[in-house]
Amino acid sequence: MTLPTPSFLESLSSLTSDDILVVGLTTPDTGPAVHAPGLPAETVTALTALARAIDADGSPDSYSRQGPPAGLEVRSVVFTGLGNEGLTVDRLREAAGYAALHISKATRVVFALAESGDELRAVVEGALLGSHRVTKPGKPREDQAPTMAFLGSLTEAETTGTLVATEAVWRVRDLVTMPPNLLNPVSFVEQVTALAAGSSLTIEVLDEKKLLADGMGGITAVGKGSHNPPRLMILRHQPKSPTRHIALVGKGITFDSGGLSLKAPNAMVGMKYDMTGAAVMAAATMAASALGSTTSITTYLCLAENMPSGSASRPNDVITIKGGKTVEILNTDAEGRLVMADGLSLASELAPDLIIDIATLTGAARIALGERYAGLMGTPEGVAELEEAAARVGEKVWGMPLPTELRSLLSSDVADIANAKPGEVLGGMLLAGVFLKEFVGEGIPWAHLDIAGPAHNSSGAFGYTPKGASGALTRTVLDVVMS
Repeated sequence: MTLPTPSFLESLSSLTSDDILVVGLTTPDTGPAVHAPGLPAETVTALTALARAIDADGSPDSYSRQGPPAGLEVRSVVFTGLGNEGLTVDRLREAAGYAALHISKATRVVFALAESGDELRAVVEGALLGSHRVTKPGKPREDQAPTMAFLGSLTEAETTGTLVATEAVWRVRDLVTMPPNLLNPVSFVEQVTALAAGSSLTIEVLDEKKLLADGMGGITAVGKGSHNPPRLMILRHQPKSPTRHIALVGKGITFDSGGLSLKAPNAMVGMKYDMTGAAVMAAATMAASALGSTTSITTYLCLAENMPSGSASRPNDVITIKGGKTVEILNTDAEGRLVMADGLSLASELAPDLIIDIATLTGAARIALGERYAGLMGTPEGVAELEEAAARVGEKVWGMPLPTELRSLLSSDVADIANAKPGEVLGGMLLAGVFLKEFVGEGIPWAHLDIAGPAHNSSGAFGYTPKGASGALTRTVLDVVMS
């Protein structure tokens, strides 16, 4: 499906009889009221009367569609809920996205929710995010979304930035949705290489022999049980006069069976999503390159398929991570932290100004924070920067501690650290963060995002987020590397 290019309309006279017009609906104490900047007052009055006549719901994540009132020459009108808590850019983005998620078989959709600036940019972004549709394997590809138009105007730079950020989220959703028989470490590299063609990025790929020779014990150990060999993909964006250097590390487990610590059958369903971190970091890096970021970016995509076999890693194996630290594997289903340990160690060797890692790391994160918030851990400066970026783009993170007292749970008699504490069910998200911290260079600002919850929306659509792969936190990472 091709990302639609938005157009901008100056007035109501530009509407046609084939258009679907989207307006906002607020819910003040006096009753539902239409919010539609750019439309004449009499048209807003007529639309408000129509909304009240059909008892349209103006609460967030609500959608009503109706034939137009007399005098408005459009195919139909969509009322998208804005609630009664004030019009923020986040609320406008979500309302536009929710409308776009529910509109199908349209020639052109016209949004009258904001006229300019950050408000209109949020509307455009939400509408484009909500217009993404999954293409089913083996079915004809739907190449074109409905044309998107907006009453108002943006600068060329604002439009370009919004399109690139939205395209990055689309890329994550498309990659994550691919079935695991089609997406493995080798084909992931092929997919990202094709997407990056023509960009300024340089790409380096380490195969299983190079990983072993270079001491990448974590990625090697996780990937050796599969006939699809592991890979480390490195993307580099190098501007002429960089303002700073950021290293990105993404978990790319293309399927997680649990290895010899085999998951239950139901727990395996959905484990194709375990490569979301790598998809996010790849898409954000490509977007930053397209936008000409002045930040130097080095991105490590840690790719493996975690499968059981005669060559798979065993509980009690001891492996050596890049940099020399040894790890006793006590749970082969705690594999993401092993591949990330190699990535974080490599990133630390560069002594960057900031390391960000992102991973669908723990089921404990979903239990603690649900599916809308990402767990955020790290150094104070790293956490603060990610919190600010997430707030700017309207994504949800929640700061979590890294308790020093948990480190003793990972003690090993035969290695520097164990990868898990079998039987321990308390603080699983925090314990994983404590493990990762061991592989971050001293004094380097660092932020760790556990996106096990928001990476996959298992319930109904909300805002601009569909059911399934969400692409969450892609725009947050992009905001940081563009700041």
